[in-house]
Amino acid sequence: MIKKVLIANRGEIAVQTVRNLHEMGLEAVAVYSTADRDGLFVKMADQAVCIGSGLPQDSYLKMGAILDAAVLTGADAIFPGYGFLAENSEFAELCQDYGVKFIGPSASVIDLMGNKANAKETMQKLDVPTIPGSDGFVDSLAEAKRIAAEIGYPVMLKAAAGGGGKGIRQVNDQVELAQAFTDTKRESKLSYGDDRLYLEKDLSDAKHIEMQAIADQHGHVVYFPERDCSLQRNHQKVLEESPCLELSAAERTQLGEVVTRAMRGIDYENTGTFEFLMDRDHHFYFMEMNTRLQVEHTITEEVAGVELIKAMIMVANGDDLPFQQADCGVHGYALECRINAEDPSRDFQPCAGKITKLHFPVGTKGVRIDSGVDTGSLISPFYDSMIAKIIVHMPTKQAAVAKMIRVLREFDLEGVQTNQEFLLALLQDQHFQTGDFNNLYIENVFLKDWMKQHGAK
Repeated sequence: MIKKVLIANRGEIAVQTVRNLHEMGLEAVAVYSTADRDGLFVKMADQAVCIGSGLPQDSYLKMGAILDAAVLTGADAIFPGYGFLAENSEFAELCQDYGVKFIGPSASVIDLMGNKANAKETMQKLDVPTIPGSDGFVDSLAEAKRIAAEIGYPVMLKAAAGGGGKGIRQVNDQVELAQAFTDTKRESKLSYGDDRLYLEKDLSDAKHIEMQAIADQHGHVVYFPERDCSLQRNHQKVLEESPCLELSAAERTQLGEVVTRAMRGIDYENTGTFEFLMDRDHHFYFMEMNTRLQVEHTITEEVAGVELIKAMIMVANGDDLPFQQADCGVHGYALECRINAEDPSRDFQPCAGKITKLHFPVGTKGVRIDSGVDTGSLISPFYDSMIAKIIVHMPTKQAAVAKMIRVLREFDLEGVQTNQEFLLALLQDQHFQTGDFNNLYIENVFLKDWMKQHGAK
């Protein structure tokens, strides 16, 4: 039975995990780098172990140090959160070898779904619709040209082991394909140690729709209302909402049945998220699966009325899911804005520094703020620039947007530059408010206009 959990992460997700563990009557162990020694999550945990210096590869990516800390503190399980080692199959397997429960899917499933080409092939076998493209890896430029000619330009050339926007190039014709093939292979080899590529039809005029699900060890699978994560920049999400107001109840049920079939087909345990592109005719095409908790799981919790971190721990403990499919319908509308330490006027350059003043406008109906910082916290150059997630849950999108605008205007932080004004402008954009946007809207339309208005460099 799980009684003590080591959190192999930092910042906001570590803080939220400590809180959930304490509410469950469980002990929380934090591991931290020297850059995070004064972190809020370190102060909140029951025990804390320093595992290295500020660089991720010397601390939060150091598997041996994390596992040694688990053994040293007597932790029964490891919660990976997102990022770092959350989707590392080797780490999941090492946890098993150490006799520590990895709170997530098995190493073999992480390995299967972590390779996009293998994941696509698996989904095709399970009758999950996928984007037209290569059947597996593209071994040569000649083969890439043949496939591109068959499905039609533009196409997307992608690294099989890619993620987070790296190793992806849009190609508009045969001339561009030759250069892109060489460049993407090189980038993939440098970033992932794997230069295998695959090719897909470019579905630019589409929405990025994802659906999270969870499965326990007793055959129960539950899917949650979808999230619209189309508002992105450089393939990184900026603002997320749930549900997608363009989907009907019947379409949501149909997508949920597809996701449930896929979860069962790969013998999935715990939570994961299926990402799809939805074209204007509401056809869904599988892109990839994230075998972990997502940053934007918060809006799913609000709309479905669940607590996912607790459910993940219960599943890992061998318990039944604490809810059924009928419990997890659409209850209102939720919206998440990510407050980042960055300067949008300078191409969103990350801004490190010390927070000298911080006011979160909490204490009102429908507002939730997840953060790992307080006044005096240091924003390190070593890690992701996210400071906080502001989540608003209201009966309608109109009410939620109005409240989010008010909350963002009251939010006050000094010491580092943030994207606060950029988010406010996006929330007031007519295309966002009416849902008339696709996954390239920020880059191709909104950002260009915003940059002109703000004299950005």
